[in-house]
Amino acid sequence: MVKTRFFFLPILSLLTFLSACKSPESEETKPDFWEFPAELDYNAIQNRGFLRAIVDNSSASYYIYRGRTMGYEFELLRNLANHLGVGLRLIVRHDLEDAFRLLNKGKADIVAINFEVNEERKKYAAFTQPVGLMKTVLVQRNDGSHIDSLAQLNGKQVYIKKGTVYKDRMRSLQDSLQLSLSVAEENTGLENLINKVVQEEIDYTVVDNDVALVNATYYEILDVDLTVSEENPVSWAVRKNAPELLALINEWIARIDRTGYKAILYHKYFLNKKNSYYRTSSAFSSVSGGRISRYDEIIKEGADQLGWDWRLLAALVYKESRFNNAAVSYAGAVGLLQLMPVTLQRFGVNDPNNPYESLRGGVGYLRYLDGFWMERVPDNTERIKFILASYNVGHGHVQDAWRLAYKYGKDTRRWKNIAFYLERKSQPEIYRDPWVKSGYAKGHVTVRYVREVYGLYESYKVLVEP
Repeated sequence: MVKTRFFFLPILSLLTFLSACKSPESEETKPDFWEFPAELDYNAIQNRGFLRAIVDNSSASYYIYRGRTMGYEFELLRNLANHLGVGLRLIVRHDLEDAFRLLNKGKADIVAINFEVNEERKKYAAFTQPVGLMKTVLVQRNDGSHIDSLAQLNGKQVYIKKGTVYKDRMRSLQDSLQLSLSVAEENTGLENLINKVVQEEIDYTVVDNDVALVNATYYEILDVDLTVSEENPVSWAVRKNAPELLALINEWIARIDRTGYKAILYHKYFLNKKNSYYRTSSAFSSVSGGRISRYDEIIKEGADQLGWDWRLLAALVYKESRFNNAAVSYAGAVGLLQLMPVTLQRFGVNDPNNPYESLRGGVGYLRYLDGFWMERVPDNTERIKFILASYNVGHGHVQDAWRLAYKYGKDTRRWKNIAFYLERKSQPEIYRDPWVKSGYAKGHVTVRYVREVYGLYESYKVLVEP
């Protein structure tokens, strides 16, 4: 034992010495995230079935108003996804470097943030044809800190979003006007900086003109008249090795310019000040109020009984009634959760227009469906999709699809396998199968319903606090 101990010690010391003497040149340098982008072009997106886009959560880009997802970039992207024949999933990011990293690692397909293209940014991505023109303005208050010219910024401090061209803008301003100016970068959203101006935490920030105009409509104290730089073209970003996707997006940009769609959308969000004010200053806006609806509290109570994220139940309520407690469907379903008369009676709802009763009855029905599928689908996330489908079309039709999946040897615990057969329940060879007990159904409508509820839930998760 003694010999063994003393035999290894010199060898370990020698290895430590050799490691310490290793030259820096011999170590491999880890490539930057943008040097070898993921190999994903339009075909991969088409096969996947959806486009992943990075946006900002702001009144000019993507937000929720009274339960509905809205925003200029959001509507443009939805139109683009339709043009490409795929679905849409959105990722919210404030950090621009993180956005480029996700893009190049294949976690996103497009960064739908308005970029002024320069040589530095061309290292990280390829850029589309211009999606618009943007100028930069100074945001300040109409109070004692107010200035009338950019020259008066001498000796002041201006806060800007990190990673933007605003830094170069301010440097250019310093040089041209010979200003002694302090520029502080913060890794946050543009509207957060604007809110800091409103709250008198800072005096000045610099943002794009469209964001400034929207915010100025509901903060009367704001002054956004001083132009820091005139209009310049702005573009979106895709991976450098995705030429087919880039070409299709450029084709789409030319189309929305030609048809006037972009101009109509621009008017809706930036020139119609009254509507912009209500959408972005409402208590039911993710930009200002952080609430989804006037029924958030009772929805949260119902979600607790189900063991659901309350935002998922809110997405279901929006899908059913748009939060209208007096809604009535063509089939006679009523209330917030659109319950049929037989269901109202079964779960003790006397007044379907009473939001408390309607929600209580709907939650009772959802709990029943949860129990129905519990043993067959033990995974909570998968089971919720079975529950939503059953809520929409009736659990008999979903059970038919389950039987067909079982018949053909598919995993009956996976929603995608049940959805496959449910989508085909309008075909005679399917609904006449001896394993099918409930007959014909427009199952494709139900599969889309589940997808839309979950899509809205994903938006709520991104934009609304749990």
